[in-house]
Amino acid sequence: MSAVEVGRIAALLRYPVKSMAGERLEQVDVSWQGLAGDRRWAFIRDGLERSDFPWLTIRERPDMWQYRPSLLEPDRPDASKTVVMTPGGDELDVADPALAAQLGLGVRVIKQNRGVFDWMPLSLLSTQAVTALSQLVGAELGFERFRPNLLVHARSDDGFPEDAWVGSELRIGQLVMRVDERDQRCAMTNVDPATSKRDPTILRMIARERAACLGVYGSVVRQGRVAVGDPVSIER
Repeated sequence: MSAVEVGRIAALLRYPVKSMAGERLEQVDVSWQGLAGDRRWAFIRDGLERSDFPWLTIRERPDMWQYRPSLLEPDRPDASKTVVMTPGGDELDVADPALAAQLGLGVRVIKQNRGVFDWMPLSLLSTQAVTALSQLVGAELGFERFRPNLLVHARSDDGFPEDAWVGSELRIGQLVMRVDERDQRCAMTNVDPATSKRDPTILRMIARERAACLGVYGSVVRQGRVAVGDPVSIER
């Protein structure tokens, strides 16, 4: 089987707490459950414990972007203590009731060692897709808004090169990732990570021009370590 390089890893991000800010990483181990330490914690809304979507997210609380989780022992992420820097500057353990109280009446936190994912454990986005969408909306958008795990700077000049990778396997460092489908977007993309302000034109443009899709979802074929700068190769 031959492999063709299609890009390089420009950034790696994990989200220790679902819907809070991400952590930039230089390297990370990837298992069947995605990036080590990714989305292992999540907050549940009161009265929705048995619903299909009980999670408290940026859709309901845009200011969750301003809560910044980190792992105290990044070398052992799935066993590490998780702390959250609040917008007010307090550093709280993720399980501290004071943190849940800030997020709403009756809100509580859970831990899921397999990760709390809306769909698949890996999300990938190209820098070219962010640039192309920015041109469509007429404003410079940061890639953080779209919450990828893997940001790839592709070699292609196409605006959305990752669309062509669906159905293929990508070799990224030691990892082999299958690109399963395009990532259908929701209202979370309307929220600016820096200001927490909403701009509904973002999702409208993605819906109009991209059938509401931006980036791709994937699953793990072979576990392994990935680092910023690693080549991304498509296996033919």
